[in-house]
Amino acid sequence: MDKRDIASKEFKTRYNDKQKIIEHYELVSPYYRELWGEHLHHGYWVTGSESKEEAQLALTAHLAQVAQIPKGADILDVGCGFGGSSLYLAREYRAAVTGITISETQAAIARQNAHDAGTPARFLVMDADDITIPEKFGVVWSIEAISHFGDKPTFFARTGELLQTGGTLALIDWFQKERLSAADRRAFIEPIERGMLVELKTISGYSEMIRAAGLDITDTSDLSIHCARTWDISLDLIKNRSLWQLANDQGVEFVRFLRAFSAMRKGFASANFVYGLIVARKK
Repeated sequence: MDKRDIASKEFKTRYNDKQKIIEHYELVSPYYRELWGEHLHHGYWVTGSESKEEAQLALTAHLAQVAQIPKGADILDVGCGFGGSSLYLAREYRAAVTGITISETQAAIARQNAHDAGTPARFLVMDADDITIPEKFGVVWSIEAISHFGDKPTFFARTGELLQTGGTLALIDWFQKERLSAADRRAFIEPIERGMLVELKTISGYSEMIRAAGLDITDTSDLSIHCARTWDISLDLIKNRSLWQLANDQGVEFVRFLRAFSAMRKGFASANFVYGLIVARKK
C-alpha cells in the first residue's frame, strides 16, 4: 500500500466532518436539550445519589475548582452548547464570559437562557478552527468540544495566542486509552467516533499539542469512574419509540447517534474510552 492509499484510508475513517457536525447539532440540539437539559456534557457523581442535573453542575464546578478560576476572569467558552457552563461561570465567578458554538440553534438557545436568567454573557456563532475574536482572555474553557475539531494542533496554538500571560486552559474531553490495540480501537472507539462525529486522541497526545503551543500542563486526571453513569441514564432516556421513529425519519446520522449511546457505555465499561481533564497555564 503506497502513501496515497494510506492517506485515503485515514481520510475515510475520519468521522468528524465539520459540515456533518453542523447539520447534526442543528437537528439534534432541541431533542437533546429536552432529554438531557441545559448542559450538553456528562455528569460527575461523587455519592451516586445526585440527580443528573446536580451531577452536570458538579462537573462544571469540579473543572472550575481544579483550574482555580479567579473571580472576575475574562473567559472564552469554546463549544459552549446551550451556555450552561458560561452562565455558571458568570454567576458563580462573576466572570465576563464569551461563548462560541458552530451551531446557530445552540447560540440562539444560549442567548435566550442568558436573558431568562438575567445573567450577562455573550454568545457567538463561530468556528473554533477560525476564532477571530481580537481580545485576549484569562481563561479558555472547553467541555466536550475539542474531540470534534479536525485540526487540534492549530486550535491549541490559537489558544496560546488568545490567552493572557499566566492565563489558564481548562478542558474536559473524550479520549481513548493509552497504547490501545488496533483490535480494541476498532471494537470500542470507532463506533463512538462514527456515531458521535468525533476523533479521539489520548490525554498524552493532547498534552504534547498543548506544550507545543507554549503552555505548561498543571493537571491531568481521568474522571471516568465518576462520569460513566451518564450513559446508564442516557440509555434509559432514549427508550422512547417515538424518538427512534423520528431518528429513522431524519436519516442515518441521527440513528447512528442514538446507537452510539450503547457504544459509549461499552467504552467506559472496557476502560478503552477515557473521560479526562487537562489544565494548563501560559508561561
